Amino acid sequence: MDISVVIPFLNERENLKPLIDELESSLGPLVQQGKDYELLFIDDGSTDDGLAVLNKQHDRNPRIKVVEFRRNFGQTAAMAAGLDHSEGEVVITMDADRQNDPADIPQLLDKLDEGFDLVCGWRRDRKDTYWSRRLPSMLANKLISRITNVPLHDYGCTLKAMRKEVAKGITLYGEMHRFIPAIASFMGAKIAEVVVNHRARTAGESKYGLSRTFRVILDLVTVKFLLGYSGRPIHFFGIPGFICGSAGLLTATYLAIGRIFFGMPLSDRPLLLFALVLILLGVQFIIFGLLGELQIRTYYESQNKPVYYVRSKLGFDNA
Repeated sequence: MDISVVIPFLNERENLKPLIDELESSLGPLVQQGKDYELLFIDDGSTDDGLAVLNKQHDRNPRIKVVEFRRNFGQTAAMAAGLDHSEGEVVITMDADRQNDPADIPQLLDKLDEGFDLVCGWRRDRKDTYWSRRLPSMLANKLISRITNVPLHDYGCTLKAMRKEVAKGITLYGEMHRFIPAIASFMGAKIAEVVVNHRARTAGESKYGLSRTFRVILDLVTVKFLLGYSGRPIHFFGIPGFICGSAGLLTATYLAIGRIFFGMPLSDRPLLLFALVLILLGVQFIIFGLLGELQIRTYYESQNKPVYYVRSKLGFDNA
């Protein structure tokens, strides 16, 4: 399989058939070039009859495949299932609401051919409401780019193309499907961004809202920790532990000197209690870091998780 197109959906019955027609039109020239593709739809617990539409389309085109969830697990889980079940050497992800344009797929593939491992779409002329969608998205993109050190204009664009080794190396949970570029950068992937067409929704209802902003912020903290400190949690907890502990010890030393040499009374000094709290806080941070180190060692050793990712090899046989 050359190309897998992963399409999570939830109650998008009206959009499925037109989307399939557009995908077949966009990918048709690739078939003429001798390449093959699959359209992998992930049904995230839909309550409409979209599954019946896909069953009918599958009878017509066996390249259409469907993974049906038992209930709604969320877009990230649907995206993870799509990546797990994909068989293509290149994996393309997109939304089912037809706001992503399948005609942009060839330019994503061309960009991959330039040597990149992940190509992200940038909806520069976005057809969404400004206050509820575009403005929060712009602010989130700047924040995510700054924190993850992966500068992109549009983290929220689902339209992406990635190589198989990147797709299979990504683990998603929470709301982390939007952080795929940041996770891929941790693997050493070369990332590019191309301007893509964005269309207004013509059918169905949007499942996005401001309520997921808070979940995204919390997941961003998780991503920052995973990118920067997943292999060395003692550095994450140890630094604030050292600062708190040192400040507490210095404060306690100051009070001890004042008491011993200058007769400074301590019974009515809240500073003494503050020093003790700082010392205990520092000790707790360091203990958290040590426990994290033990968990990380267990994680890597018991599950044979890699601590590095190889881009290519030279001089090795296939075995």
